[in-house]
This record gives sequence, structure tokens and C-alpha cells, in this order.
Amino acid sequence: AALEQEFNVTVITQNIDDLHERGGSTNVLHLHGEIFKMHGVDSPHKISTIEGDIFPGDTAEDGSQLRPHIVWFEEPVPMIEKAAEIVMQADIIVVIGTSLQVYPAAGLLDLVPTSIPKYIIDKSIPAVGRFQNIIKIEKPATEGVKDLANLLIDMF
Repeated sequence: AALEQEFNVTVITQNIDDLHERGGSTNVLHLHGEIFKMHGVDSPHKISTIEGDIFPGDTAEDGSQLRPHIVWFEEPVPMIEKAAEIVMQADIIVVIGTSLQVYPAAGLLDLVPTSIPKYIIDKSIPAVGRFQNIIKIEKPATEGVKDLANLLIDMF
């Protein structure tokens, strides 16, 4: 969130919680949905805030069963196309705290132009040998993001 003071930041997350928003990030794309929202089974684009538990028989305006606004295993990831647009147009990419093993999200890095710097922050950097312009920060996220901020502020 602090990087938003100096840069145009978009967070693309696989997390379904609101951790980034609670941390102050204002431009967050939730690839796998948001657990504090819901929609009807037959109306996935009519999203509302969850105000309590969802039970069998709780229905949306269209009469379909309400469900959490998240992607279950083997369901399509509808926000992946928007995420792909973002990464293809980014000036830099920062990947934080991932094994790069969960697809389709892990495939986003393949879409980034080779000329774009790609910062990887993790206490155990995953295999990234097939990518160009990789800058590794092998630290836990809390420490690595501080190092990244200092690097970026010095560069720009």
C-alpha cells in the first residue's frame, strides 16, 4: 500500500480474503474471488456483500442458490483475462510469496514482455530460469518488499 504513494500499483492476488485492502491497497484484483461477497449460482455478475452465513435455501433475487463469490477447484478463473491485460501492459512486475505452481495464475509471468523487469520476492525463490530480467530478493515478504521499495524509489 505504501508503494501507491509513489507508483501506480495494481495488486493481483490469489487470496480470497481482504488482507490487501485492510493493509491499505486500493487497486486489488482478486483472481479467485472474495470470500466476503456472494452471488446467485445463476447470476455470478450480481455480487453483494455477505452479511452472515449462507445456508441451503438462501436465494438471490433471481431465485438461484446464493454462494460465496469465490472460485472453487476446477472452476474457471474469470478474472484471469483482466490480470493478463494488466501484466502485459505493466512497466515492472513484482511476484511475492508464491511457488509459481498454481495455475492459471502462475502462467501470468509467461505473458510479461521479456524486456520488463520482474522482481521475485520470496524466502525461497522458485525456479525462474526460463525468464529474462529477473531480480531476486530472497527474503520473507515483509523484509523483501521494504528492499524493493528502496530500490524502486532510488531508480525513479
